[in-house]
Amino acid sequence: MFERIKPLVFGIGLVAQLLAPAQSFARTLDEILSGGTLKVGVETDLAPLGSYNDKNEVVGFDIDIANKLASMLGVKTEFVPLKGPDRLPFLASGKIDISLGALTRNPTRAKVVDFTVPLHTESLSVLTLEGKPFKTWQDLNSESVTLVQVRGSTPVDFIKEHLPKAQVLLLSSNADVVRSMAQGRGDAVIEALDFFNDLRAANKANWRVLEDPIEVDYDAIGVAKGNSSLKDWLNVALYSLHSGGFVNETWEKWFKGPMTVKIVANPYF
Repeated sequence: MFERIKPLVFGIGLVAQLLAPAQSFARTLDEILSGGTLKVGVETDLAPLGSYNDKNEVVGFDIDIANKLASMLGVKTEFVPLKGPDRLPFLASGKIDISLGALTRNPTRAKVVDFTVPLHTESLSVLTLEGKPFKTWQDLNSESVTLVQVRGSTPVDFIKEHLPKAQVLLLSSNADVVRSMAQGRGDAVIEALDFFNDLRAANKANWRVLEDPIEVDYDAIGVAKGNSSLKDWLNVALYSLHSGGFVNETWEKWFKGPMTVKIVANPYF
């Protein structure tokens, strides 16, 4: 049985329970500086944002960004591997100081965590297979179509609003999604396809991108609700990294090309 989309709370109940005590667990900027480490939540199956290399080291865009931020703070980086659904609960419970991992800002998430200014964008597109009859993303709005998505990810919001008739198979990671598509368990994926290049290469199939991006989302660094000292410092740091070219250079290093929609640095946030 496919798991149908439920009202999108992606753990809102859990996060709400964690939220009250989490504000005391969240480390302020001063506590991070005195502790000497920055605890960073990263997804390790989301190449090229984060993945393990052949030496079992975590590498990728997120890792380079986190290390740069830690260097600017004068502390060490402590990486905490997680999956997409873990990001908000880990912030709320104080397991991590900041969350990367393509955390798209939206009003629902903003109720339980705080966001910095954007770090990068996600241009959502449709990935399907050769031989599928779809010509536009609207063709996916059918009970005969199964979309394969990561549980708790931003595209699930888009599907719920724009493609309510489609069946949805919700899985735990991008690797599971691509593997399932290659096995013929689904008809299409709506995702930021830059994040899927390595996974697509590893899972041989006749992949086809349906059309140009259908939506552009803005991904930020997540911090615990109310942790203004850390958020304010990160905003200043991100302005420096954007205006100085570090973010775009690091993106091109890992994605082998420019960000589809670049972030415009704004000194007034």
